[in-house]
Amino acid sequence: MSATAGQAGGVQDLADRLNIGPGQVVMEVGYDEDVAEELRDAVLERVDEFVDEDTDEVVDTVLLWWREEDGDLADVLVDVRSPLAESGVIWLLVPKAGREGHIEPSDIAEAASTVGLQQTSNVNAGKDWIASRLVSPKTGRR
Repeated sequence: MSATAGQAGGVQDLADRLNIGPGQVVMEVGYDEDVAEELRDAVLERVDEFVDEDTDEVVDTVLLWWREEDGDLADVLVDVRSPLAESGVIWLLVPKAGREGHIEPSDIAEAASTVGLQQTSNVNAGKDWIASRLVSPKTGRR
């Protein structure tokens, strides 16, 4: 296998880790020059474009880049949850421990719980970022 094929496979794996596929509507929030461009590129390769925060579309996935200095996480989670499909996913991307802007896992859990979301898993999202999967809890079956 060539180095290029290996790199392409690695990029593909990033989108796979987030379970993002063709045809999905993905909203990106909190983009700045410090984000994991490899991850963005992998997702864009699958979906062609991101919708912005002002979209009227129902979105399948939200990529929320968040740093400690960005403000109140719970408030933003409420905002990005609004256009989310019933089975949609918010991927909260935060700097890894030891990096500037890191958010403690307990703070993420508290903010998610406050707005009625559950954190179900974490994924390595690049050299400097970790992604937490936040979803609406499934309702009980009768």
